[in-house]
Amino acid sequence: MIITKKRDFKELMGNIKNYKSFFLLGCSECATLCGTGGDPEIKSMKEALEAEGKNVTGSFVAKTGCQVLGTKVELKPFKDAISESDCILVMSCGAGTQTTVELFEDKPVYPTNDSMFLGNMTRMQIFDERCSLCGKCILDKTGGICPITACPKGLLNGPCGGTNDGKCEIGPEIECAWVRIYNRLKRIDKLEDIKNTAEPKDWSAHKKPMSLSAREKKSS
Repeated sequence: MIITKKRDFKELMGNIKNYKSFFLLGCSECATLCGTGGDPEIKSMKEALEAEGKNVTGSFVAKTGCQVLGTKVELKPFKDAISESDCILVMSCGAGTQTTVELFEDKPVYPTNDSMFLGNMTRMQIFDERCSLCGKCILDKTGGICPITACPKGLLNGPCGGTNDGKCEIGPEIECAWVRIYNRLKRIDKLEDIKNTAEPKDWSAHKKPMSLSAREKKSS
């Protein structure tokens, strides 16, 4: 999921100071789980804007804010409320904001959140990063633990000389990724794999901008 955090409200107000009316658009998936774009946050934003003398013409929490066609269909009943607004505030990730920009080319659109990273939720609204979206996965070689993300140095062969009692030299709260990989491979009887020296990372697979059609996805 895409981890987001709320932008500073004063900064947001600086962006939208010239607009009087707003439509609020959230997301029922990532932003809701992050506590940045669900029903409670929509309500809170509405109250905050009204306290600043602004008007909210309507609001909606999209099923998946980054799905262009799906969000377009979901927003049809809100055509008038969106038309009456000076601006749309998107309470999801950057992808959701750009979906809204694509759907409403002539309407100002602003994000209320900063997009942070692709992460896992370990406890309620507690997140950690486990994937760097590198374009060429190596989890099949490392027991399902990504050293590119989990190791502060991104080492493909490890551990380095800085590990101490299973902890990273960066800080005692960080587990050494390669000690974790070693223990994982040992547990699943694949410890021989750690002896294979990895070649330098080919970052050419990590291309931006990147798009992948359903057809390409099936054939790849």
